[in-house]
Amino acid sequence: MTNTLSENEFLRYGRQILLPEIGEAGQLKLKQSKVLIVGLGGLGSPASLYLAAAGVGELWLADGDLVDSSNLQRQILYRTADRHQPKTKAACVHLTELNPSINYQTLPAVDDALLAEIVPQMDVVIDCSDNMLTRQRVNAACMRVQKPLITAAATGWEGQLFLIEPAQQTACYHCLFPLNEETGLSCREAGIAGPVVGMLGTAQALLTMQLLCDLPRPTGILQRFDGRTLQWQRLKTQADPTCPVCHSSASSSVSLELPTCKSA
Repeated sequence: MTNTLSENEFLRYGRQILLPEIGEAGQLKLKQSKVLIVGLGGLGSPASLYLAAAGVGELWLADGDLVDSSNLQRQILYRTADRHQPKTKAACVHLTELNPSINYQTLPAVDDALLAEIVPQMDVVIDCSDNMLTRQRVNAACMRVQKPLITAAATGWEGQLFLIEPAQQTACYHCLFPLNEETGLSCREAGIAGPVVGMLGTAQALLTMQLLCDLPRPTGILQRFDGRTLQWQRLKTQADPTCPVCHSSASSSVSLELPTCKSA
């Protein structure tokens, strides 16, 4: 990976480089970064598209599913012709068409062994999975090697977003959601409004860019989105001192932040 931007890169990312918070230095940071996206569904679709478009140097894409007709209502990375293909294969095709300069690596559905091998190599991990067990596994893998994790979930008209930075001693996912069981209905059971999950996946991409460029970001804030009202609620969090995953010494609680609700 070079330490300079080419003329074509200046042209491609020019509107982004014009932002004083990013500039040429920030674009180089994006170019030199490795990001793991776990899950290429409703969250992973917009997250991967925006990060590929932004020029993140390496995108590692993990998913073990095939594209199904029922996915197409919200998983905007895919097309009707992609049905019955592995999501990782179809994703690589479309992302390469969008930005062929990115290094794309594909992985199957993750397990503890695969996460233990891959996560240490990453700068950021984005959890776009759709089940509690995978979220807990990804969280544990990130905590073990102190890697930032951006996790999100959505069902119906609602979603949540959480940026975890172990180096900042923030609460981990297990601190807030300690059960290894599903605590609510899945999209298959409760339904999902496509733009809601798109909002959350896009927010994950934006948080990733903020983190990689070392910009101010809402670390340790649990953000909840209501698609009916288009409002965000922000909740301060503290780590659980008895959490078996992050073993933090902070007290366990979640409390409302000051009144103003802000979008990601």
